[in-house]
Amino acid sequence: MGGLGGFGALFDLRAAGFTDPVLVATTDGVGTKLKLAIDTGRHATVGIDLVAMCVNDLVVQGAEPLFFLDYFATGSLAVEQAATVIAGIAEGCRQAGCALVGGETAEMPGLYASGDYDLAGFAVGAAERGSLLPAPDIGAGDLVLGLASSGVHSNGYSLVRRIAAAGHAGWGSPAPFAAGQTLGEALLTPTRIYVKPVLAAHRAGLLKAAAHITGGGLPGNLPRVLPPGTVAELDAGAWTPPPVFGWLARTGEVSAEEMLRVFNCGIGMALVVAADKAKAATAMLEAAGERVFTIGRIAPGIAPGAAEAAVTIDPPDDWFR
Repeated sequence: MGGLGGFGALFDLRAAGFTDPVLVATTDGVGTKLKLAIDTGRHATVGIDLVAMCVNDLVVQGAEPLFFLDYFATGSLAVEQAATVIAGIAEGCRQAGCALVGGETAEMPGLYASGDYDLAGFAVGAAERGSLLPAPDIGAGDLVLGLASSGVHSNGYSLVRRIAAAGHAGWGSPAPFAAGQTLGEALLTPTRIYVKPVLAAHRAGLLKAAAHITGGGLPGNLPRVLPPGTVAELDAGAWTPPPVFGWLARTGEVSAEEMLRVFNCGIGMALVVAADKAKAATAMLEAAGERVFTIGRIAPGIAPGAAEAAVTIDPPDDWFR
């Protein structure tokens, strides 16, 4: 509503098709992945990352992303650089099906080094009252589906940069794990946006819960959507981590436990479904272009009255081969 140029953006929930909505809001950034974009001079995809980190957090709550705002801060505005970043933000919004309704570009001389910038994103979504996730009936026997990630996504890049430095790998050198790409290009692969397929599966009544696998990995994020006392027993043999994670683990001599704590290790989104709906959910998600793995099940629990949920996962010795 109202177009651009005002002091604030207007959005008509009724026109968006909602009758009794609950609003859901998220905010996030891209972290030190920005440093890689700055060092390589490749700014076209970090805007997609920015949108993805926000809207993937909305959809796991059963909400449809409605609109997005960005904050771009730099010492001295480089118009081409900023325009490239914002074009990526617009592309991310297109992938998520939400409106880019405005933002702020701030010049702060003396605060940022020449060529540096920072990004923050803000997304608002809505869900009809009563349709929010997670559902209250998660229990023993439910299955956990994993949706493949596109790579490292946007978490753990401080460790990524330390590993690259320790391995004397320049950003312009060939990527050992991605033929035809430089290391910088491969590590800047944007975060996958899962909004449309996950939202469609939820509206079809196929989901009980969803978890966006960001910093903390599967052990740190999946318990956030499970009832207290439950255990998600995951089978690491159900999927093979993409080659980038093997390179990181070997080059940095990082343990499997630490890899799982820092990175998504190949699963960017985890979904909890009833066992009798897993086949339909998998078919629907695969038809939408997702790679889907059945990665575990919900067990009866830790102990009666336990205050927290937990994840168990025991990767094989050669998991990061």
